[in-house]
Amino acid sequence: MVTFLLLLLAAMVLGIIGAAADGLSYLLAIGVVLFVADVAYFAMVGSRRVRRPMR
Repeated sequence: MVTFLLLLLAAMVLGIIGAAADGLSYLLAIGVVLFVADVAYFAMVGSRRVRRPMR
């Protein structure tokens, strides 16, 4: 969970810097890609927990 939150924070910071600074739009793209990868990782980990049969 800590990894998820740290990557989410990094994606947000890169996105804000990329959107605010002129000529650094590649940081915005990196932030978006990092955010998508982070959400996909969280969905994959979350789906693994749901598949366990409940008793």
